[in-house]
Formats: sequence, structure tokens, C-alpha cells
Amino acid sequence: MLPRYTQWTLLTAIALTSAIALTSSCAGHPTVPARKIYIVTDLEGASGVYKFAQTREPENDLAKEAQEYLMLDIAAVVRGLRAGGATEIVVLDGHGSQAFVPHLMAPGAKYVTGRPRPDVLWGLDGSFVGLVLLAHHAMMGTPDGVLNHTQSSRTENRYWYNGVESGELAQVAAIAGHFGVPPILATGDEATCREASAFFGPSCVTVAVKRGIAREAAELRPFPETGAALFEGARRAMADLSKCKPYRIAAPIQAKKTYLERDEKGVPSREASKEGKIDDVLHLFDF
Repeated sequence: MLPRYTQWTLLTAIALTSAIALTSSCAGHPTVPARKIYIVTDLEGASGVYKFAQTREPENDLAKEAQEYLMLDIAAVVRGLRAGGATEIVVLDGHGSQAFVPHLMAPGAKYVTGRPRPDVLWGLDGSFVGLVLLAHHAMMGTPDGVLNHTQSSRTENRYWYNGVESGELAQVAAIAGHFGVPPILATGDEATCREASAFFGPSCVTVAVKRGIAREAAELRPFPETGAALFEGARRAMADLSKCKPYRIAAPIQAKKTYLERDEKGVPSREASKEGKIDDVLHLFDF
């Protein structure tokens, strides 16, 4: 169960979102162009999350609390996007074991969860005008990246595309770039924000909700503060949307992956690698 002040924050977020949606639908308002936003969430970059016990096993109490923290971050971003003029929002659960809490879904968006799915980024197409990378983490090996990893934190995967080491931020954005959809907002720890700026440029708004000290240690910020920052960041991202450009990786992609192979007991032990070519960025996650 969330603390009372946290419940109040969530209820306030829901009420304000409903008010925004109601206001925008009132009779007499001129028709506005569609401004569809696609959000891909993770869990490691959410406010209050700093150790793998909160993210790896979805049924333990720590993980359930972390999932609630994520829903607070989502609510703040949905409100900010709506306040900034988003007309439709799709939120996709990008965490491996899935992390949405249905009864905490804030109004003003549609939520996609459950696996397997026909496509990694199901429903994404060229009709969306912006991509939001919410509650993400830095790539594997980032010294100050809270819960840093790329795809698998247990086998410590690392990926290079055309010679550039890339994390999940770039992987997701590259697929969105195939459809011409630019990254407009990235949230997580300070290392995640730094990585987003390096790959997507300064026009992509970043919001840091914590500062990494080590892989499982962080300087956290209070929920009311991170919620306000996420709201303002999302609203600003909508205002700066026209400045953002799609992120693309030139194909064919020369790809390399390193990872830890599992021994006969299933324990990651010996480092291995593979190299190959990816002809279509939509198959990036198949490598």
C-alpha cells in the first residue's frame, strides 16, 4: 500500500488529467491537429527505484512498490503531455516482466501490456509525432548508471551498431526512427539523461529523477519533486517537439554483441561474443 501522501499525489494527478481531457473536448473548441505521442516505459529509471530486488522478481513486495512508483511517474508525464497539447497517448510497458498496475492507470492515455506481442513496439507507426522514453536506465557499463544494463542485467549484454556502443535508449529510438518518430523526452537517472543527450541531441528534453552513486546506490529525490519535474518536462517536450529529429542507424547495420554464457547450472560465467549484419532495423532486437 502506498503512503497517504503518495496516494494523494496519484489522485491529484488523475483528477487533473480528467479535467484537462474534459476541457479539451468541450463544445465550441476548434478542431486541433492530431498530436499523438508514443511512450515506452521501463522500470529501473522510475523515481524511488535503485536496486535489482525492485525490478527482477515482479511478485515480491519491493517490486510491487516499485511498480506503483512507476505509475506515479507515468501519471505525471501523461498530465504534462496533455497540458502541452497531446491529443492521443499510447503507453507501452517495456519492462521485461511487465510492470503496469491497471487500477493505477491515469486517465488520458491507452496502456499496452502483456507478452508476447506481435511487435516489440506494438502499434507504433508514422502517425505519432513524438516518442517518450520513460523510466529508462543507462547502458551496461555506465559507472554512475543506476541498475545499468542493456537488455539483460544478468548476462551483462553489450551491443555495438556500426561501431557505436548503444543501449536501450538508442535501440528503441532507432525503431521509432524507422517510422520517422523522434525522441522528445527521456527520463531516468542523470546518467540516462546524459546518454539521451549524447544520442539524440539537446532538443530531446531530459528529466533526471535521481543521481547514481553506483550500480545499486543512488541519491533519490522526493516523489512530489520528481512528479512536478516530470510534468514540466513533458509539457516542455510538447512545446519543443518541432525541434526534435528522428534517430536513425544506417542499414545494413554491422552489429556486435558481447554477453556472459551460462554454465551447466544456468549461471552466467564465461564471456562470449557474436557479430553479424542486420538488414532491417525492425529486426534489431532479434540479434
